[in-house]
Amino acid sequence: MSVRELVVLGTASQVPGRRRNHNGYLLRWDGEGLLFDPGEGTQRQMLLAGVAANDITRICVSHFHGDHCLGLPGVVQRLSLDRVAHPVHAHYPASGGHFFARLRAASAFHETAEIREEPVDVDGPVASGAFGTLEARRLEHPVESFGYRLVEPDGRRIVPELLSRFGVSGPRVGELQRAGALEVAGRTVTLERVSVPRPGQRFAFVMDTRLCDGVYALAEGADLLVIESTFLAEDAGLAAEYGHLTAAQAAAVAAECGVRRLVLTHFSQRYPDPKRFAEEAAEVFDGDIVVAEDLTRVAVPRRRR
Repeated sequence: MSVRELVVLGTASQVPGRRRNHNGYLLRWDGEGLLFDPGEGTQRQMLLAGVAANDITRICVSHFHGDHCLGLPGVVQRLSLDRVAHPVHAHYPASGGHFFARLRAASAFHETAEIREEPVDVDGPVASGAFGTLEARRLEHPVESFGYRLVEPDGRRIVPELLSRFGVSGPRVGELQRAGALEVAGRTVTLERVSVPRPGQRFAFVMDTRLCDGVYALAEGADLLVIESTFLAEDAGLAAEYGHLTAAQAAAVAAECGVRRLVLTHFSQRYPDPKRFAEEAAEVFDGDIVVAEDLTRVAVPRRRR
């Protein structure tokens, strides 16, 4: 059975706290496991969250500030220690290639895992497969930063009542799905006649950035948007100065882009009460709001019908 969910490994900005680890997020998407921004301590958080190294098929780094990448050495070495047999693709800003190289070889170990480095230097698709298309968009931060977006192609949903009406059953259903049309009792039955459109699902990951075109491009139509909300509106000046978002700004993006479930994360330690982020976001966005907590899971919303 396919699983689509976000496993939250860490939610703190800059430094870990008593209740929040450095960043880290694993997106389970059917057979794929995309690890985003593994900060310091990610390997231990994986253990606590029940995430195995073998679950990881891609690593996506938004930028090379420490809270988003200092967990890479442990994760990379764990892939070899656990003898992960499949290739793991690594996407990161091309301008930070020297940082990735240092982190990948931070200490002595016997590397057996196959890590395929695929640096990102322009907006657009970075990978495609049965999972859909993984895209990147440039963000605005003091160092080069990219956000990521996973887009499943639109498809069609078979309607059993229509199959019965046209006399299609058993193995012929699969044949119709593969071929797109069948001859049944002397007439042609097309897939379109026994199905309805099924919009593909979309996931977006937006980390350290000011508001910019890339933020909106990533968030557009997302079923699940994971977005930084480092500051509250009372500190909007600091957010702009340091290249971050407030909870109100993140929520406004979600409202404008038709997001279904909003996940706020990357919180500054200056705010002891996480409820304030939800309250601020709710004044702008009337959809589902999740204030991320370490070691929790957030489901991708069920498909639109």
